[in-house]
Amino acid sequence: MNTKVNIAGIEFKNPVTTASGTFGSGMEYGEFVDLNRLGAVTTKGVANIPWEGNPTPRIAEVYGGMLNAIGLQNPGIDVFIGRDIPYLKQFDTKIIVNVCGRSEQDYCEVVERLADQPVDLLEINISCPNVKHGGIAFGQDPKQVEHITSQIKKIAKQPVMMKLSPNVTDITEMARAAEAGGADALSLINTVTGMKIDINRRAFAIANKTGGMSGPAVKPIAVRMVYQVANAVKVPLVGMGGIATAEDALEFIMAGATMVSVGTANFFNPYATLEVVEGIENYMKKYNIADINELIGCVK
Repeated sequence: MNTKVNIAGIEFKNPVTTASGTFGSGMEYGEFVDLNRLGAVTTKGVANIPWEGNPTPRIAEVYGGMLNAIGLQNPGIDVFIGRDIPYLKQFDTKIIVNVCGRSEQDYCEVVERLADQPVDLLEINISCPNVKHGGIAFGQDPKQVEHITSQIKKIAKQPVMMKLSPNVTDITEMARAAEAGGADALSLINTVTGMKIDINRRAFAIANKTGGMSGPAVKPIAVRMVYQVANAVKVPLVGMGGIATAEDALEFIMAGATMVSVGTANFFNPYATLEVVEGIENYMKKYNIADINELIGCVK
């Protein structure tokens, strides 16, 4: 039974990774999860300098998921290279580094610093607000998507995967723009913008007013978008959004995703990633599927 998948020439032992920002760099989960069992670990967003993140409160539970406005808090690329990469290199798993920035230069600095590091794939978070363009996210304007992708591709030594925002009118337009810019792969979806009001305090539940919604409630939106994008571009996809079980993961794979990321589920079930890996294997045995690749995009 083959569970191996290939993205941009990199072979993953199985199609399961972690969604950025929900798993740190694996250190917090190391005692629960055998990282050797995962296809890859996708790190929290890494910036060129340390980011403090947003003021608290910055997480709120909502029906069917959660809102977060952490603000991509991270210790910066120096700490990441000195601490996180050596930790992850102990394990037999691939390393996907999520890169964030507030300007084109920010992204390019991080990508340049990672060029000679032993990491496998770069996931570029283009849902960051672009400070040079009035705060609109890089990923909400197709021209910017294509431009930033092409600039990163010029200097990246690893394959580049652009992470698409669902907060757009037509996600296939953004996907095609990233592909035109030279993206090797795409990941989707990032969080959906949401809001919660605390009626007893008569105030926003999150200091930032809005936050990114993730969890089971966004899954049908994410599956639909993955299906649309899979039928609009030729590059491979990593699908995410509300995956908590192997059944959820298989929906994404059948819609056209080569790999899947488990995110919010890690917070309420630290074993979620392993359960998804094992559940996919059990499904393949049950239906006599010799190769996971038979399932990718099998629903047309």
